[in-house]
Amino acid sequence: MEDACHIAKLCEEYRGKDVVVLDLTAITPIMDFFVIATGANIRQMHALTDEVRVLMKSRGNKPPATEGYEQSSWILQDWGDIVVHVFLADARELYDLEGLWADAKRVDWKDVLAKSS
Repeated sequence: MEDACHIAKLCEEYRGKDVVVLDLTAITPIMDFFVIATGANIRQMHALTDEVRVLMKSRGNKPPATEGYEQSSWILQDWGDIVVHVFLADARELYDLEGLWADAKRVDWKDVLAKSS
């Protein structure tokens, strides 16, 4: 959970909007967390995902499987237990991952990081 929370913090620091961490551990064995953020434009989406890659590599993770980097309305990084989704606003509304995974618990990532400091 700590890595997912650090990713969320990084997304917010890089001005990602509506950053959400969903805990999927009780729902699916495939992954543990989604981190979802909205970028204002393609350049910002690339900056967010590029910085997530730097952060996770510095924490000892292997490079992720990445989808959508070239299309840029939805970039997905699969880190194994954590899947990062960075959308443009229209795409986030269209795909509505929070609605599709409505049974997932929302993690108060700011609180988790505050308690771990």
